[in-house]
Amino acid sequence: MAKKVLIVDDSALVRKQLSEIIATLDFEIDTAKNGKEALDKAIQTQYDVITMDINMPVMDGIEAVKQIMQVKPTPILMISSLTTEDAGITMDALDLGAIDYIAKPGTMNVGKRENREDILEKVKSLSRISPRRLKRRASNAPTRERKRVENVVENLSSSLDISKVVLIGSSTGGPGLIEQICAAIPVNYKYPVCIVQHMPEQFTKAFAGRLDKASAVNVYETSQNMELCPGNVYLARGGVHMNFAKKVSGKIVIREDKDKGKNFFQPSVNDMMFSAIETFGAENLIGVILTGIGDDGADAMVEIRNGGGYTLGESEESATVYGMPKEAYDRGGVMQQLDFMQILKKIATLK
Repeated sequence: MAKKVLIVDDSALVRKQLSEIIATLDFEIDTAKNGKEALDKAIQTQYDVITMDINMPVMDGIEAVKQIMQVKPTPILMISSLTTEDAGITMDALDLGAIDYIAKPGTMNVGKRENREDILEKVKSLSRISPRRLKRRASNAPTRERKRVENVVENLSSSLDISKVVLIGSSTGGPGLIEQICAAIPVNYKYPVCIVQHMPEQFTKAFAGRLDKASAVNVYETSQNMELCPGNVYLARGGVHMNFAKKVSGKIVIREDKDKGKNFFQPSVNDMMFSAIETFGAENLIGVILTGIGDDGADAMVEIRNGGGYTLGESEESATVYGMPKEAYDRGGVMQQLDFMQILKKIATLK
């Protein structure tokens, strides 16, 4: 039986473009012109994937996501113009239960072909997710008050005090997990936490701000020559790789690499982890791979484990998309395969 996709957009042109792209997968395609029409159709039909525009008449995409996830949980892929304004709205949709987002056809800087490939890969991956595994997400992100004054690590430490580094890689289905991790990290945490979440550059600033507000520790979007300090969280800026370098003084700083190289994703989990191995030594690293499409991070996780580091991979039971964790596990890069809540506890209580 062919899988079913509902394309929701008030633009007839976008509906046509997305239909032509997704039709190459031999999926059954249905369309809706606004959120209300999408909600009505989603109640009547079990779609395998819904692509959802944001700004539409009658009912916008955010309200449609909220109501669909309440009454008929379905893998939802947001359609974003990738503007800074859309970034915050798309994050809201992910909080409400949407799984991922794609660029509207023709809006990605990298070109039309890569845009098309991204759409096809994500639609295929989301179509494999069983509705039973979808969890309704709270409409509000964590709102724990921050305690800057009490954060002794922030005020007194430097990169010279780093003993170990936590490295986290995530992709499709990951933003909500990353937010939970940041909210769980306690004040006076001993280690810097470096995160690559596959995300375009227009989104990472908004996402870092959201994480910072939900966390008791400081969360930064990375920048060139930013010093790495224990007790802080560093989110890789979109569009560049996050690498590390040791200065003559011994201090460790972030180096941004704009050369995409062989990596499909930028930032890349592999790029971050291999640079960390070179800078800190594998034995001083804690590598974590969460939900996501593809195999980014798998090779570096193998090197971390073989070099004496500690590695964790999300289990198939809890991963929204069991792609990146599976590749890392199959290649021998995962010491412990755990569900997400167990990984969260491990990270928050590291000694």
